Amino acid sequence: MRRLLPYAPDVTDLTPQTPGDTEAGAGAADVEWSLDQLAAAYAYPAEVVGAGRPWLRGNMVSSLDGAARLDGLSEGLSSPADKRIFGVLRALADVVIVGAQTVRAEGYRPARAREHFAADRAARGQSPAPVIAVVTASLDLDFTLPLFTEPLVRTIVVTAEHAPADRLVKARQVADVVLAGEQEVDLARAATALAERGLLRQLTEGGPRLLGQLAEAGRLDELCLTLAPLIAAGDAPRIAHGATSVAERMELLGLLEEKGFLFARYARSVKIAQ
Repeated sequence: MRRLLPYAPDVTDLTPQTPGDTEAGAGAADVEWSLDQLAAAYAYPAEVVGAGRPWLRGNMVSSLDGAARLDGLSEGLSSPADKRIFGVLRALADVVIVGAQTVRAEGYRPARAREHFAADRAARGQSPAPVIAVVTASLDLDFTLPLFTEPLVRTIVVTAEHAPADRLVKARQVADVVLAGEQEVDLARAATALAERGLLRQLTEGGPRLLGQLAEAGRLDELCLTLAPLIAAGDAPRIAHGATSVAERMELLGLLEEKGFLFARYARSVKIAQ
């Protein structure tokens, strides 16, 4: 892995990044980064979460022509380095927010505890693994799945006040339920409700509809984007899809590369400076 662009020094201290390279700038050696180096590169801004404020980052993968899926799944766009970063981002998070459609399509399972990060999570007061929070107004979920029957940390279901009553009863039997919004889920309220539970380091893995709604709600602080060196064509959605166009400038904090895959980290710098 090579570091092509440095990260903003006011977000996190990222040196050294590669063996024998204390500057870790452009042209650094193409070597596999350790989990600790990746964790340092993607650390949540301490000045934000340390002040008790939530920070919501998205982690998505896209083809060169903007497809969020290949043959209906994101797996075809991924790579070993993408999966390493995916695992590190989960290991840093308090909660992973995901849409119900993605849960169904990707076969979501509970987050697992990773021994390598156990001490750091304990020191930060985090649970052994991040909580999975599923966003769904309809509660159209299979509550017999391992996500609900075998989680290390009890799954959260984020839904609306007028969700189907019978499904709400079933949800409460296997998960913690957060009500945010009346007919539809109010994502701004949902993110705040999760923060009130102490889940400040927030991560969303989509899908595109959820990411678009979070952007529309003004709650997306950061985007970690993997750009796969593939042309996908077809009719796959973009990584963010919503009813309203959003044009918000984000600052490029860093750029990594491995085997043609680019790993970019963007953030709203105005939030970091607060």
